[in-house]
Amino acid sequence: MIRLAGFADEAADGIEGQIAALRTLGWKGIELRSVDGVNAHDLDDRRFDDVRRALDGAGIQVPCLGSTIANWGNKVDEDFTSAMATVERTIARMKTLGTRMVRVMSYAILLDSGGRPLPDQAFGRRVERLGAICARFEAEGMVPVHENCLTYGGMSWAHSLELLAAIPSMRLVFDTGNPCLTPDFSKPFPYPNQDAWEVWTHLKPQVVHIHIKDGWRDPATGSETYVYPGEGPARVPEILGDCLASGYSGWLTIEPHMAAVFHDRSIVASGDRRMAIFVEYGRRLEVLLRELGAAVEGDEVKPSTMVSEESRR
Repeated sequence: MIRLAGFADEAADGIEGQIAALRTLGWKGIELRSVDGVNAHDLDDRRFDDVRRALDGAGIQVPCLGSTIANWGNKVDEDFTSAMATVERTIARMKTLGTRMVRVMSYAILLDSGGRPLPDQAFGRRVERLGAICARFEAEGMVPVHENCLTYGGMSWAHSLELLAAIPSMRLVFDTGNPCLTPDFSKPFPYPNQDAWEVWTHLKPQVVHIHIKDGWRDPATGSETYVYPGEGPARVPEILGDCLASGYSGWLTIEPHMAAVFHDRSIVASGDRRMAIFVEYGRRLEVLLRELGAAVEGDEVKPSTMVSEESRR
């Protein structure tokens, strides 16, 4: 049985709207990231408790917390005391939520004045700091999962494996869309996009969690295009098929980016459109999974209707 979740902050800002989107899909999981534009680990105590009670009341689990720890907005030489304070808040909130996994990254890529990666990426300092972060989570019985995003560990599949070898307590969350949206820095400039299937085949032994996204980057302009799962070059059906054949038993979390992009606040559609796209994205993922022979959690109570074409416009 495949368990499905979503970054529901792409459907709505408030927790009530996020829960409504998941209820429409009949899903029991949320990858909790932000509520009203504030990351879960940065909410004040009272607001976080409101969120926790709302999720508990709706019977929704948090399989992974989508933290901003060491993400693309954080430099490797930032104040580490502040970073570790965020880690401690995150640990406390994961305990309250009953969450075992936390998404982390590996700090912003160091660039020269022309926007190209510097030869020296301060790998030792990244490992020292990320190792300390991961050790704290591991000490609490939690699993830090590194996402193949545009930070050091996502520069290529080889960078990911290098980081994993240096930090044994860390595992991977594989985002199906990120390879085709990320330059392959292991190749010469002008850096082609990474190949989704190639990255997947090299990384899958370390993958314990999966995000579903599809889209691509134009290498000439850097512009990004996001589409429904299976409509782009991210090889979503093939990767899902390989997951099922390999006996994958983790969660799948949708992150559409079609109406709201977490890292680009300028890309936000109207509330109705955000909700409609999020729900249809989930429905289309369910269709893909059923076509692959998978049983989807909640099938026996879930309506089969799709969002209309008009709703998507």
